[in-house]
Amino acid sequence: MDKQKDTQLDIAIFAGGCFWCTEAVFQRLDGVEEVVSGYTGGNIKNPAYREICTGRTGHAEAVKITFDSSKISYAELLEVFFATHDPTTLNRQGNDKGTQYRSEIFYTSNEQKQLAEDFIKLLEKENIFESPIVTAISEEKPFYLAEEEHHNYYNDHRQQPYCQIIIDPKIKKLNNYFSKKLKNGTI
Repeated sequence: MDKQKDTQLDIAIFAGGCFWCTEAVFQRLDGVEEVVSGYTGGNIKNPAYREICTGRTGHAEAVKITFDSSKISYAELLEVFFATHDPTTLNRQGNDKGTQYRSEIFYTSNEQKQLAEDFIKLLEKENIFESPIVTAISEEKPFYLAEEEHHNYYNDHRQQPYCQIIIDPKIKKLNNYFSKKLKNGTI
């Protein structure tokens, strides 16, 4: 059997605060082929990190996830997305404040849009969060890769205080709630 024929690659784009956190979470999921950090949803071409940090470009720190939909579904990615960031804080994740840290889903198809809308409705119906969900759902926009030093940040800098204080708890939560979805040998 040809492995290539069984692989069904798709793209998901999520903004859930700092892209270092979001990247680290999704890299560990079985079926995720690649996660890249970047910027999307803004109004200038090829923005740089220093411009994003001002909050004036309109871009969000985001990740573009290439995944094998025969191994992990978009709905499962949504489940992990909502479980590993706070979708109830407008333009903020923890101490990170500004529109660049907003919660937003950039759908690449009408099916993704519908799945995201339905998932948010389910979370609200079940009162999963104490506050209303503010995650925006928008059509995919140009995605600009972040500078090289932002890629694979958590894996390369685990001893950094930010990684230990902010990202480690997200990884622990991922391990606790989604252990069956993790790649072999990842922590």
